[in-house]
Amino acid sequence: MSKQQKKHLRKPVIKPIESETSINTNKLFEEDYPMFCFKHLSETSIKDCKDSDFFIEFLLRLKKLSELGWKEIRKSQRHGFGMEKIPISEIHPKLPNCVTPEVKHLHVFRATGNNLPFVGIVIQQVFRIFFIETKFGDIYDH
Repeated sequence: MSKQQKKHLRKPVIKPIESETSINTNKLFEEDYPMFCFKHLSETSIKDCKDSDFFIEFLLRLKKLSELGWKEIRKSQRHGFGMEKIPISEIHPKLPNCVTPEVKHLHVFRATGNNLPFVGIVIQQVFRIFFIETKFGDIYDH
């Protein structure tokens, strides 16, 4: 195949739009809302969940938490939109390798209105989600 033919087969590169709709990455961490990271998410509990409504409710909960911002989250009750600490010794599954020995507590949010939790750690504005409990007792004893 000639170079000309190969060039014709390449997909066009879509360049990002530089406009008012772009995200200003310089101010991203100055804003007071949580961002959620799933890089270290364990499949424990979620892999056996067949309830699609659970995951829809979970995504809507993340959206609501993002709208509230950290200031409002810190004022909220733990069984509402607030969070609480849990000692890592109470977590049943193996923790991800990114959790170093000096970490003694993780943070817990409620994933849905029925109080099933999701567990992770807050670093700056990012909540790194390690576990999403779809059945009570899979991640820690209640």
